[in-house]
Amino acid sequence: MPPIADFQVGIVLIIVVLIALPVGAIVFARGAGGALDQIGKGPLAMEQDFPQSSGGSTHVVSAEVREEEIRQMVQARSDRGVAKGRKALDVDAEVEKLLASEPAGPRLGGDRALRDEIRQLVVARNERRERQGKKPLDVDREIERQLSELENLGQ
Repeated sequence: MPPIADFQVGIVLIIVVLIALPVGAIVFARGAGGALDQIGKGPLAMEQDFPQSSGGSTHVVSAEVREEEIRQMVQARSDRGVAKGRKALDVDAEVEKLLASEPAGPRLGGDRALRDEIRQLVVARNERRERQGKKPLDVDREIERQLSELENLGQ
């Protein structure tokens, strides 16, 4: 009887597994490296991310366009009120009230915590400038300059 016929099925199965596992791991390690890099690639895949907004293409709206859009919103609100049985709004008066009550833009100067944080940064910058032998900046003027830059950031 041949020697292989003396083995039982369980022992043959264990030997095949013990031989196949290391061989399979080696083949996978050598051949799958390139395959893993190809996941997600193909004719419909995007090769790069979308660029982040740099703020350079910010659309500035003129005062006339802004006023016209506010007028349209107030007119629409008035029309909805009339449809519900309410009295019609005086659109011109409402627009003037909204334009008078709304500041020209965001004002960061009133934010005490932000002002204190900017002051700390300016003081630290002045200390660094003094160590470099440069003239220190005027703290209050620099705070106002940085606040105005932050206010105008989106424009």
